[in-house]
Amino acid sequence: MKNNNFKQLLLGIVIGISIAFLTMDIYVRINPTAPAPSNNNLIHKNVTIVENSISEAIEEIYDAVVFINNYSGNSIVSTGTGFVYKADNKYAYLLTNHHVVENSTRIEIINSDREKADAYLLGSDKYADIAVLRVSKNAVKKVAKLGNLENNNIGDTVFTVGSPMGIEFFGTITKGVISGKERFVDTDEITMRVIQTDAAINPGNSGGPLVNIMGEVIGVNTLKFVKAEVEGMGFAIPIDDAMKYAEKLEKGEKIVRPLLGVTLVDIENLFYSPQLKIDKNIKSGAVINNVYDNTPASRAGLKTNDIIIKVNEIEVPNIAYLRYTLYQYNIGDTITLTIIRDGKEIQKQVKLDMALD
Repeated sequence: MKNNNFKQLLLGIVIGISIAFLTMDIYVRINPTAPAPSNNNLIHKNVTIVENSISEAIEEIYDAVVFINNYSGNSIVSTGTGFVYKADNKYAYLLTNHHVVENSTRIEIINSDREKADAYLLGSDKYADIAVLRVSKNAVKKVAKLGNLENNNIGDTVFTVGSPMGIEFFGTITKGVISGKERFVDTDEITMRVIQTDAAINPGNSGGPLVNIMGEVIGVNTLKFVKAEVEGMGFAIPIDDAMKYAEKLEKGEKIVRPLLGVTLVDIENLFYSPQLKIDKNIKSGAVINNVYDNTPASRAGLKTNDIIIKVNEIEVPNIAYLRYTLYQYNIGDTITLTIIRDGKEIQKQVKLDMALD
């Protein structure tokens, strides 16, 4: 009796093991992606690499780009790139850099069909490095689509269209990513907001478009802010800012920036100005080092050691951001500055009635 029970138990074990192996084999066959049993539990995955192409985006912008010759007398003194940002029934309007067309006696554009036309300079601003040109509508082939910086992020693919080294390399494409969105650089007494990119911006690319993968212009390339010893760091003026300047320059108006009338020190640089006495717990803001007489700042009652932290509720963590924010206002505007004085926040109304020379 005992032998029969033992045989039945042994038979049951054998059948159970066989069913287990059969089940595993069926599962693997039905699910070929299922991991095969192994001692180290390795999992293998199929990876598909897709090549990203910007060819469609290039088609959107390519024929809106022009090559620019800057003449002094009969000689070409500089060259660059520009692009058509709008057109009406008679004229087309182009953006480029101020330094591309500076001191010109004649400006010539060449489109993607190598057709030449004279351009008229409507206005330019050396501080912003922006210039607006006008040509006959028949001289251009396409109008660029304009985007905005806000809808683009760090790491997004961008490319430039330009003519490095001259007309023989017209329409050269260089590709990269947005490396930084809210960069501020100081030049010629003003502060500019710029887009940082690792797309190559070479001589001849100045004034050309920085374009996203939708084929929209998001910036105007400029070499003005680039240091020769730094590689892989290019800059473009955000199209949002460029168009604010273009609206005035197009009408022949001069860009006038308001003067506050102070000298400033960043919180992080206070060790250079030991005479300023600031609470060590304050980590950001622009400290007033000196207030000039008969200026908007003096008339508003600003004082040495005041720390400016806001302009009309916009936080200003440092001097660069303060200047950039200030230059968004017009002569005659009144702004509210939030300052810290003797450990307390107070507000001062400042009428911007003087212009930066």
